[in-house]
Amino acid sequence: MFPPHHQIDYEALCSLSPPTGIQGLVSFLREQLPQKWQDVYAATTSHATNIVRYEFRTFTYLFDQYSGLEAMGGVPFDQTIQDRVVGVLGTSAPARRARTGHRRSWGDPPEALVGSERDRGHFMAHAIGGGLEVNVFSQERGLNRGWSAQGRTYRKMERYCYTHPGTFCFTCPVYEDGTAVPRWLEFGLVREDGSLWVEVFDN
Repeated sequence: MFPPHHQIDYEALCSLSPPTGIQGLVSFLREQLPQKWQDVYAATTSHATNIVRYEFRTFTYLFDQYSGLEAMGGVPFDQTIQDRVVGVLGTSAPARRARTGHRRSWGDPPEALVGSERDRGHFMAHAIGGGLEVNVFSQERGLNRGWSAQGRTYRKMERYCYTHPGTFCFTCPVYEDGTAVPRWLEFGLVREDGSLWVEVFDN
């Protein structure tokens, strides 16, 4: 089941951008989206948050490093709450080198969460410049591989980013519990003509 609507009204947000063309829109979204995501995340998350930024090539990752609060003694240790990505935004760029197989990294889902119907997916595809580490999460296999109807749309959006290097794109996971496995994924991009394309996917 899909959520009834996007967490953020992206079209309405874009309408507030100054009329300075596509680069102005991208700059506006770069400035606005991180705070919008953090506000929604804090309002819909029952535990204390510790939002930090991680830069990798052309992408900025916002993630909730709850374990940092635990380590400092600010909150009690809780096995049901995991560090997890809040949002990713940036521009597509060719991968610097081919993947040589999976390397275990921060945020890797436990083996039990991968299983026969799950993949170690990437918030931003490796082919458009996404890395490992915080970029890895447990993704529904049909979505990740383009096997389902949703998956075909998801792959179409990724292909657009790949065939149009420099495309501004973003993803915002939506969680139902304290784990690092999103229930839904919001994925969006700005086309060459300045139009916005945003979809929400069941994960």
